[in-house]
Amino acid sequence: MDALQASMKIAGSGLEAQSSRLRVVAENMANARSTGQAAGANPYVRKTVTFINELDRAIGADLVHVSAVGVDRAPFRVEHDPGNPAADRNGNVKYPNVNILAEVADMREANRGYEANLQVMKQTRDLLSMTIDLLKGSQ
Repeated sequence: MDALQASMKIAGSGLEAQSSRLRVVAENMANARSTGQAAGANPYVRKTVTFINELDRAIGADLVHVSAVGVDRAPFRVEHDPGNPAADRNGNVKYPNVNILAEVADMREANRGYEANLQVMKQTRDLLSMTIDLLKGSQ
């Protein structure tokens, strides 16, 4: 496999990985204030994404993949809100262990990674087009 095709495959794996990361971040942000279904029940648990590099022998390079979508083991945030239907006997409500500021930072980082891989794809496509044009002109 030539270098241009390999770079497209590498960037494609990066796009898929960052896209998965963005979906998880969006889910975390959407559920940041979700409570349990019943009084005292546990709320939404923040999800995390773990990546792994795997060698693609056909191109001789590492590709990035999502190895797991796990859960954050940080404790839930507890607030005293006796009027909330999810409150326990003491009037405390468990809220997800989602920190919006951390999610925004993660979202920005994932977005930058996605955009960087997209730029690699665009540049590679342009190089392939230029190569084809050069080959057409030499005939």
